[in-house]
Amino acid sequence: MKPGVFEYVAPTTVEDALAVLAERGDDTSLLAGGQSLMPLMNMRLARPEVLLDLNGLNELASWGLSEDGLRAGALVRAADLERSREVRAQLPTLVEAISHIGHPQIRNRTTIGGNVAHADPSSELPGMLAALEGSVELTSSRGSRTLPWSEFFVSVFMTAREPDEMVTAVTFPVPHGWDVRFSEMARRHGDFPIVALTVAVRTDDDVVTGLRVAATGVSDRPVRLTAVEKAAVGRRLEPSLVRDLVALSREEIDPQPDGAGSAEYRRYLLGTLLERSLLPDAAPAAA
Repeated sequence: MKPGVFEYVAPTTVEDALAVLAERGDDTSLLAGGQSLMPLMNMRLARPEVLLDLNGLNELASWGLSEDGLRAGALVRAADLERSREVRAQLPTLVEAISHIGHPQIRNRTTIGGNVAHADPSSELPGMLAALEGSVELTSSRGSRTLPWSEFFVSVFMTAREPDEMVTAVTFPVPHGWDVRFSEMARRHGDFPIVALTVAVRTDDDVVTGLRVAATGVSDRPVRLTAVEKAAVGRRLEPSLVRDLVALSREEIDPQPDGAGSAEYRRYLLGTLLERSLLPDAAPAAA
């Protein structure tokens, strides 16, 4: 399989890349890690007139970690964050989620910006952004803007990015005072998850003062289970509450069936992952 004919452009500065997008953004595909784009081009499911290779933009390949959060340039490789002791110390659950992205060879090429911009509804990082209340920086020749995760993700493989914009950074806040847990169910480690769940809980003397439940694989974008979150606040974190939340979580989503499983199966997996996240030692709840 070979891609269709295209013009290859490899800028060395962000300014040059933005100039190309300003002129030909509607006809351009952005190449970062290439884990998704290149197979699509080889199968001719994607046929851009211009392929804009971003890998020469070294200014987007750095990241910074503060007490408030991690700001990762769009070209930071997933493996760089996974191997960082500093990131593991401040955001261990993010490292856990990254470890489920494909296999080591994939993570060596996968970029944080590319993964988020691709907006695969089953991907791990969009769900992590949703649970941590993260944001995405978009830049064009007109300037920069930062969108919260809830505004950035629109639908399956669709985001709020305009044709003349590119993702330049992704921010993952450090969840001070929250206990964050990540889990997923996939056929094999490295496969896209059937359901992935990021749960952040905050308690005071075992009473829930805050809950965030972010899921991927159950909708056309990452979703927060707001009904579950609201129902938990003010109640003690004990088996009776978790049973109620599991039942509510299965009612709150409306997943589409596909080759990986039925809607009913995804509902069951979601509730099971939620239960394991909130009460790791509990016996399985009834479906």
